[in-house]
Amino acid sequence: MQGQAEAAQATMLTKVGFAAGQIVQEFAWDDDVDEDLRLAIEEVVGSPLEDEGYTDGADAVLVWFRADDGDLVDTLVDALTNLVDRGFLVLCTPRAGRRGHVEPSDIEDAAVTAGLHPAGVANVSRNWTVARLVAPRSARR
Repeated sequence: MQGQAEAAQATMLTKVGFAAGQIVQEFAWDDDVDEDLRLAIEEVVGSPLEDEGYTDGADAVLVWFRADDGDLVDTLVDALTNLVDRGFLVLCTPRAGRRGHVEPSDIEDAAVTAGLHPAGVANVSRNWTVARLVAPRSARR
């Protein structure tokens, strides 16, 4: 049964945008994060997550954020530093009813202020809400 759950999680992570060969940078890791989710992302992309000190381009950024972590806009802007063109950000916040929960409206406001927009939520963690944030596509000339 566990194999089916892992396969379903990998499928959901692929729908979020994770793919083999991507570089994923992680921000705000702490001992409360979902280690199973981290390992599943590493399994999908085929390499370990890079930490906050990573300075090359990242295809995706994984951000763990709790209500008492400070300013969400600043966190999102900092997380965008190494994101490559067409990259995406995955924001993980504690689910409703859990310590550190962040209201969806606060996430949307912070995303827009940081130049991003919400592009879906994935049910891939028991304790964390996982939201995909992307930069708006510019008009082609």
